[in-house]
Amino acid sequence: MLESKVPHLLLFVTTLLMVSCNGTENAAEQVAEGGENATAGSLGMVKITNMTYFSYGLAANVVAVLLYGSNYVPLKRIETGDGMFFQWVYSVSIWAATMAGDIMLDSPKFHPFAMLGGVIWATGNIMVVPIVKTIGLGLGTLIWGSCSLLMGWGTSRFGLFGVTAQEVSRPILNYCGAGMCLLSGLIFFFVKTNVELHPISESIPLLLERRINSGSYCPSSSNFWIDIIGLKTRRFVGYLLAVVSGLLYGSVYSPILYIQSHSSFRDSMFYGASVYDLDYIHSVCSGILATSTVYFAIYCVAMKNRPRVYSRVILPGILSGLMWTSATYCWFLANTYLSAVVTYPIVTAGYGLVAALWGTLVFKEIRGLGNCLIFSLASVVVLTGSLLTAISKI
Repeated sequence: MLESKVPHLLLFVTTLLMVSCNGTENAAEQVAEGGENATAGSLGMVKITNMTYFSYGLAANVVAVLLYGSNYVPLKRIETGDGMFFQWVYSVSIWAATMAGDIMLDSPKFHPFAMLGGVIWATGNIMVVPIVKTIGLGLGTLIWGSCSLLMGWGTSRFGLFGVTAQEVSRPILNYCGAGMCLLSGLIFFFVKTNVELHPISESIPLLLERRINSGSYCPSSSNFWIDIIGLKTRRFVGYLLAVVSGLLYGSVYSPILYIQSHSSFRDSMFYGASVYDLDYIHSVCSGILATSTVYFAIYCVAMKNRPRVYSRVILPGILSGLMWTSATYCWFLANTYLSAVVTYPIVTAGYGLVAALWGTLVFKEIRGLGNCLIFSLASVVVLTGSLLTAISKI
């Protein structure tokens, strides 16, 4: 079933992976034709096919890591205000891209329950702009990535939220990996960042309020709340939001796992549901757009119909949305090849390190020898913990 969809998906994401997948399907068909009379040559083809699946799953993982880690780079040097308008543009871009992907995948069944994952994601993503403004892109991504990894690990390992618990072959490695991820999150709290609140000269939104006395124009709200609070308070708020955002991100795919866990129960409303993660992407992203639209409407009401709307956010928001969508398709494709228990910790830690490189090397958010050493130590710890978690499940 999935083989018929994969070429369309790969065309949607990258030409390289499309060619690779077609080669995989041809090899699988050759093995199937051998039947019970499979010879040593056909068995060799099976080994080649398994290695091919591993190679292409790894390639899809790498693409996902790079795109997720670079996802918020386009907004780094522009003024986003409170981020609400960016969130909405970002969500529209994601939904439009997944609509195209949904058509190319022959429109699998839409699952309204999977939209709950989109609600959770949109709620966590509202905090991204304040996080980037308070503690920076690199540090913020690593903290919410560590928390997301722990949440996702706990959900699958202990069967939280009605999800079927997954056994591991090496429990000690599994717990050590999770412990190291937790330790890295604690180490990150000692890193001090240097973040510019207004990266460009455009700090005036499009929607303006006329001053009757002077006849000039000014923003309806002169200061964003981050501009007002002190440096220490700003850092604490950034850390707190990153933790909450990470816990929410780690719960995004729980509704999908719940549906898949109950797809084999005849008395369940999800009986017969697809076991392929790719079939749920559009449902999740529909929840993202719906929730973001509701949040933006509430925001407009709270701002008395004078929201902060910045023109330069639009194209970066669309680009970020396309990058996130492509990364998600690659990640879910990697899940098909390698299984989610292997890809989840690698992707979660990997994109955090990519974002950390952007923040450290390009945007100079972390300065000073001591800060860099602490940051490097925490990065190595979280990477080691994620690899241990992945290895323990193989």
